[in-house]
Amino acid sequence: MTIPPMAPELMRAVRLEVFYDGAAEPSISVPVLDFFGVPLGRPTAHSTGLTAVQEGRGFNAWFPMPFEQRVRVELTNETDRQFPLYYQIDYTLEKERKGDASYLHVTFARENPTVKKQDFVILEGLQGPGRFLGCVVGIRILQDRVFAWYGEGEVKMFIDGDDVLPTICGTGLEDYAGTAWGMGEHQTAWQGVPFDISDPDVSRPMPDLTGFYRWHVPDPILFRDTLKVTIQQIGAVFVGHGDEEKRQTVEDTYGLAGPGWQGARGTHIADWGIAERSDDYSAAAFVYCRTPQAVPRYDANLATVDIGRLPYEKPGAFEQRMAAVGASVSEGT
Repeated sequence: MTIPPMAPELMRAVRLEVFYDGAAEPSISVPVLDFFGVPLGRPTAHSTGLTAVQEGRGFNAWFPMPFEQRVRVELTNETDRQFPLYYQIDYTLEKERKGDASYLHVTFARENPTVKKQDFVILEGLQGPGRFLGCVVGIRILQDRVFAWYGEGEVKMFIDGDDVLPTICGTGLEDYAGTAWGMGEHQTAWQGVPFDISDPDVSRPMPDLTGFYRWHVPDPILFRDTLKVTIQQIGAVFVGHGDEEKRQTVEDTYGLAGPGWQGARGTHIADWGIAERSDDYSAAAFVYCRTPQAVPRYDANLATVDIGRLPYEKPGAFEQRMAAVGASVSEGT
């Protein structure tokens, strides 16, 4: 499918929902672009093993979506702008659904900002048996000169009754996205970062906007009854020689996380550690469940606030051309 590229808050206000087998509530309810693998309303050229946004404007997805009797797919424009829509849905009809076939569910969550010392919940609430296919996560980093890195938090998967300790616990956000020592723009079939947006005229260690996708295709995450997926809200702090008072600022304002200060690191770093922080996180989570279930309805106000273009971001050439064509049509020229 395609719709014309628009400002981020407009792209994020277009809702995709899927209803299975006559259900009154959807099992998929997400911003349309997140469904195709790109967060924060920014249609970036993108290619994965399951989705693609070709040239930043052709939205493609190859998720198997079995259903029993019928399926209804709805696209809702919650903006005040009219635009053309082109789409194609391909399907096969079989005599019966295979016994192990499951329904695709997609949920959307956002915390703006996250709660300090509380992990952001990517997914919870769906009943198994099922399979966690993956997620598309958007992050608006709330800048602070104290931190050098926002993504030290572990991705945790609490499976089938896990309480304090999860069955799967990662080693940091960038590791879950498949990279290391920080995180920049890159793409592979199963994991990557569609964009990493920073002000080109301002030098600072963290970007303003970023996001990642992670598909668990060759490494399936299965659950029998319940699944909860979270990510910690902690970042890294480095203390240079002559700047030792930063330690007290971190302890008083943010609070240390993990084992605390780690000591000198190289000739330029007097100390370093990880500390609590709070950013703006959103996530579309993709889950197969044996039975169709209702998911929370997408909230346009929640999804679109605070994601408008930053002063240094400019609309692409194609978006400008499409906007000019739309203006000419509306004026009857």
